[in-house]
Amino acid sequence: MKKVILSVAVVAALLSAKTTNAQLIDEQNVTVTMDLQPILQLGMTGSQNVDFVFDQISEYVGGITQYGATNLTVSSTVSWDLYAAGFSSAASAGSSTLIWDNQVSYGDGNDANATTSLPITLLELHQDKANPDAVGTAAGANFADADYFTAFPSGTANAGLNNVYATPTPYVRPAADAKYIAGGFASSEAVVGGTYLVENTAGTASVGANSNYYYSIDYRIVPGLPATFPRATNAAAQGGNNQTLAPLTNQGTGKYARPGVYTMNVKYVLVEN
Repeated sequence: MKKVILSVAVVAALLSAKTTNAQLIDEQNVTVTMDLQPILQLGMTGSQNVDFVFDQISEYVGGITQYGATNLTVSSTVSWDLYAAGFSSAASAGSSTLIWDNQVSYGDGNDANATTSLPITLLELHQDKANPDAVGTAAGANFADADYFTAFPSGTANAGLNNVYATPTPYVRPAADAKYIAGGFASSEAVVGGTYLVENTAGTASVGANSNYYYSIDYRIVPGLPATFPRATNAAAQGGNNQTLAPLTNQGTGKYARPGVYTMNVKYVLVEN
């Protein structure tokens, strides 16, 4: 019996020692995942229809300007570029027919000199502030070619600096020698992510209309008299950038625009650089 009692006492002591020195640990894990989705947000205010009605001789000669007709706002978490692309159903047929869509023609159509092939580039744009990130050689030797910041000139001077970029493929970014509202073809010309709503982290970017994330666009058309659109490039030219002017007379001596209703579309495209 003594041996049995002693054996039980020893076991009890060992169990007590183990309970005193051991530390029991249990755990559960929670995995935290952060998914940063890229955001490219382009806002537009202003009418979706910008109308030019030429019913006065003075309007043919001096043109019509629509000031501040479109306002563009950008908010982005990634670097971006913004460009305008002149487009039409006729333009989608191929780059050699970059012309307006003729919806209605007036008259009997017997005038051999009247043409309905009006180049998209007859539309001129002006933006309220310069492209913030284009470099001097982005569009050739002339930095002014890089955007639409040049003021509307009179006559045919400074030809091509405001002509809209025309293309049958508006979602393909313009080449290095074409105009951008902000940014450019090269990766070095991108505008960094940000928004017109707040200052950037360095506090150097203004808020709202003064911001590089906000652009006000003016439109102008100058038909001339007769309506040959002397500031336009020909129907195969994609953009201005000092390309040689080619009014409707390039279709033949004495050619001018046939009266009627014409439409085209300006697509503003925000794309990650």
